[in-house]
This record gives sequence, structure tokens and C-alpha cells, in this order.
Amino acid sequence: MSPPVGPPSVTAPPSPTGPLSATASAAPWQRIDVGVAGPEFEARPPGQYAFDFPDTECDGWSTPSLCLRFASVRGAKHRYYRQPRQDAARAAVHEATGSIAFAVADGVSSAAHAEFGAVEACRAAVERMLHLLSSSAGELDFRDVVRHAAERLRELAVWRLGGREPDTDEVASLYATTLVAGVVSPGPEGATVELCRVGDSVAWLLDRADGAYRPLFRTKTGSDTVVVSNEVIPLPHVPDPVEQARERLNFGQLLLVATDGFADPLGDGDGQVGALFARSLALPVSPVWLAHLLDFSRETFDDDRTLLVIRPRTAEAAL
Repeated sequence: MSPPVGPPSVTAPPSPTGPLSATASAAPWQRIDVGVAGPEFEARPPGQYAFDFPDTECDGWSTPSLCLRFASVRGAKHRYYRQPRQDAARAAVHEATGSIAFAVADGVSSAAHAEFGAVEACRAAVERMLHLLSSSAGELDFRDVVRHAAERLRELAVWRLGGREPDTDEVASLYATTLVAGVVSPGPEGATVELCRVGDSVAWLLDRADGAYRPLFRTKTGSDTVVVSNEVIPLPHVPDPVEQARERLNFGQLLLVATDGFADPLGDGDGQVGALFARSLALPVSPVWLAHLLDFSRETFDDDRTLLVIRPRTAEAAL
């Protein structure tokens, strides 16, 4: 169900706009509350062997044609119950074409090591897309990308099982994860987006002029929803066919790719969360501010959240 329509109730100071003097002190960023907030508490440490999965990650950079930001934050539920963040995102530039290859993954909570599955699926997908961009001039073979990511999970399972060959269900019990992977290629009239997904993570085009979110895949809450099942078929299962989308990304639009920790509170984008992000992303923000923004508090929404944003650059938007 979509959040109620209305202006977001936000408690946060504006981002810094100028340098601070040596003696000045900036007020700490306060938590951003949207509507009715959840409880506030100090995060508890995850298990002692989860040190490779920090509470929050963010990244951001620009090519001459494209601007990328992404952030991934641990949800309140995992912070309270001492579990690691099970979302992941990775992105890289393909030097020869200026394209950006990216992947976003949401480890399935029932998998024993979902955090490893999400990271490895992203790494494998980005590696494979970079290879395909260098070796072919046509549209990407996304089934090949998905199979490569699934194979990486199988190899990881073989290692964990001491060399024993697992079946697909056993790999899933260890490392099941959703995946959205794709490439944004620059062009004189904007950019081209090609992407695929396995599972229920989501992607949209956000129109900066009117704040409208247009989903690129079927959603769980929108009018395009036709499936009456909550079952998610994640990697290492490889669907046939692999769900794909191809769109033009114009100068007035943003590509957003996210896990359901962001998609669920966003809904159709016509509520408080949608208004907050449409307004906040109208201009490029710093990666750390995106992470802070993504860590908003809204009652009952306590899952990990990952959001990747790509926009075409113009001379006026150059950082």
C-alpha cells in the first residue's frame, strides 16, 4: 500500500553550502523522519565475523556524460537483531565507451549467508557486463550475465562445502539473492538504459519536472501488478526468459534502481517518500548525503535499503 499523500515531515538541517572556518562546528545531521517515525536507538554490532559488511556504504562519481550515486544502509531490524546488511550495490565505468555498468542485489533473508550472495552477485554481474561491452557491439546478453552471477554463487557454495558439488536449491539456501543489473550508455540526445532483473528489486525513471516515478518492471504495489503471489524466485535460479527492459534516459530524467527496502515505502511514488526523494534528487547530492537521506525513518519500514541513481550530465549540471 502506498504511503499517504502529503508533504513529508522532515527533521534535518540543510546540507552544507560553503567551507567552515577552522573554529566553526557544524551541527550533526539529525535523523530524517517521514510521517510517523520508528523508534530511535543505537545500532547493535552484527556478529563478530560480519566485519566485512559495514552498516552503510556509499559511492559517487561522474564521467563527462553521466553522474552516478549509490548508497546502501542497514535497516532498523538488522541493526536491532545484530544482523549484517544483506543489500549490495556495485558500479564501474567502461573506459572505451563511457558506459556505466551497475548491479544492485538484495540477499534473501532466509539464506544462511545472504550478505555474501548479494555482494558476489553484484561483482560477478558487473565483471561480466564489462567483458561483454568490450567484446560485442550489439545489445547485451543478459541471460549470459545472470548465468555468470549464478555460477559465481555455485562456486562460492562449493568452497563453503569443502569441495562438494551442491544442487541449485542448496546454493539458494546459502546465498539466494535478487539482482538488477544493467548498463547506461551515453549518447548525444541523452542515454540508453539496458537492464535485467531476477527477483523483486525495482527500477524507475524519475521525471525531474513533475516528480513522477515510472517503473521499468512490474511492481508489488502499482496498477501494473498482475501476480497474486509473494513468492520471489532469486538467484542462483536463472529464469527463462530473463526479465529485461530498455529505455531512453533523457536529460530531464533520473534512473533509480533499488531494493524493496526503498521500493516498499516509496509505493507508487505519490506519497511522502516519493516527494522527499523527487525534491532531494533534483540536483546531484553528495554520496554521504544520499546515504543519510536513504536512512530516513518511517514506522514499520525497517528493511535494508539500497538506492542507485544515474543521470545524464549537462554543462549546467557538471560538478
